[in-house]
Amino acid sequence: MTGPLVTTTQLQGMRVGPQTDRPVLVDVRWSLGAGVATNRAAHLELHLPGAAFLDLEGVLSDPLAGDGHGGRHPMPSAERVQEGLRAVGVRADRPVVFYDAGPGLGAARAWWVAAYYGLERAAVLDGGLAAWTAAGLPVEGGAVQPEPGDVVVEPGGRELLDADAVQGHLAAGGQLLDARPADRYRGENETIDPVAGHVPGALSLPALSLVGEQGFVDAEHVVTALTGAGGRTDRPTAVYCGSGVQAAHLALALEARGVGPRPAVYVGSWSDWISDPSRPVER
Repeated sequence: MTGPLVTTTQLQGMRVGPQTDRPVLVDVRWSLGAGVATNRAAHLELHLPGAAFLDLEGVLSDPLAGDGHGGRHPMPSAERVQEGLRAVGVRADRPVVFYDAGPGLGAARAWWVAAYYGLERAAVLDGGLAAWTAAGLPVEGGAVQPEPGDVVVEPGGRELLDADAVQGHLAAGGQLLDARPADRYRGENETIDPVAGHVPGALSLPALSLVGEQGFVDAEHVVTALTGAGGRTDRPTAVYCGSGVQAAHLALALEARGVGPRPAVYVGSWSDWISDPSRPVER
């Protein structure tokens, strides 16, 4: 793999190479509010051959804190991630490719968490299951029982921010990108979090605006979107969203297309920011 995104053609080729080079395939089927039973049922109905199901809520997020600290999808502990990745067969000597049914939100969260915990040979299938089936490539149904993996995780592979670090990042001249839909950034139509608005000084760059029918847009489109939002390609960048899922998606788009320095992620995001009523809110 040459980066955090692989195409269907690349993945098809990787699946017929030497066993030690073949990627472990992981299905991170997820949609907000769907629940693990619904997501697992979709996986059982149709998935890439040999792909095991990984639950975003159970593996890629720690339990919710009673005071809201950490947000709606708190950063998962190393123990939780290592156990979850081993359960779906992730190994230290093989790459891993995450995918979902589109538009890549669940897979991007899995990729970023894995990358933070040191898995540099982790990637996302561009276009996900939809691109795979559109290419006429094989799929299967039913449960997958992979051999247990042996991956060992170590934190620090990516830059993780908390609320205080976000404020320090902005004070030092860094740019902060809000990956939520633009109306939520403006404080309109907020139906998920109890407080509407955005972190003061943040720029609006919706993650889903960087995905087209064929998958992630190219570097030129990412640069155009970033500069159109008032951002620059030469500034230290941090990203956030509502709960750290779309933020990972935006981080993936920026890193995969080589736009600017590797972004830091505020995983707690807006739902963590508003857990402290003393923090400022802009609309």
